[in-house]
Amino acid sequence: MTSTSNRNFFVAQNERTDGFTHVLLITTGSVASVKAPLIVQELLQYDKVKVEVISTQASLTFFNAEDVTKPGARVWVDKDEWSDDYKLGDPILHIELRRWADVVLIAPCSANTLSKIAHGLCDNLATSLLRALAPTTPTYVFPAMNTLMYEHPLTSEHIRIVKDVIHYEVVGPIGKTLACGDVGLGAMTEWRDIVQIVVQRFGLCRN
Repeated sequence: MTSTSNRNFFVAQNERTDGFTHVLLITTGSVASVKAPLIVQELLQYDKVKVEVISTQASLTFFNAEDVTKPGARVWVDKDEWSDDYKLGDPILHIELRRWADVVLIAPCSANTLSKIAHGLCDNLATSLLRALAPTTPTYVFPAMNTLMYEHPLTSEHIRIVKDVIHYEVVGPIGKTLACGDVGLGAMTEWRDIVQIVVQRFGLCRN
């Protein structure tokens, strides 16, 4: 399911290509992760774009990693971070990926991951990368959760910290009928709109 064995190290300077936009998509445990393949496929329709994906284990419940890897991206998961034969001085995946990224999209950002980001936790590949991320890297958070989870008083506090302290851009959520059947705010921003944020920021042109 994952992109590579731990012996095939990802090294940013070997993976970056001059003139390309390097997009890192982080998917977390929301049903909106079903849109991840669509985001990747659409981004790769643009000229000089590379995409890497970090997925939490929960997010892989909602999409098949092959639908991301076939178009040309890779999916990285927690077990790719460290190997039993890791040696001091070997490349560290979350550091190399953050060096690689020109922009980070957390789409979807579940309530759980939102809380982790706000509290500075780094207990998986995704949150370790975010804790190590340079503040100059544009980072967009697309919340996606049940309406009552979104309306929980802690959520507004977590979003405040993410926006005002960490200085990420928070986009959405939007109102619609959710996967659970509830109607209200909580759905992830439409996937095409997510792609357009990258297109407009970097002036991308279609192939």
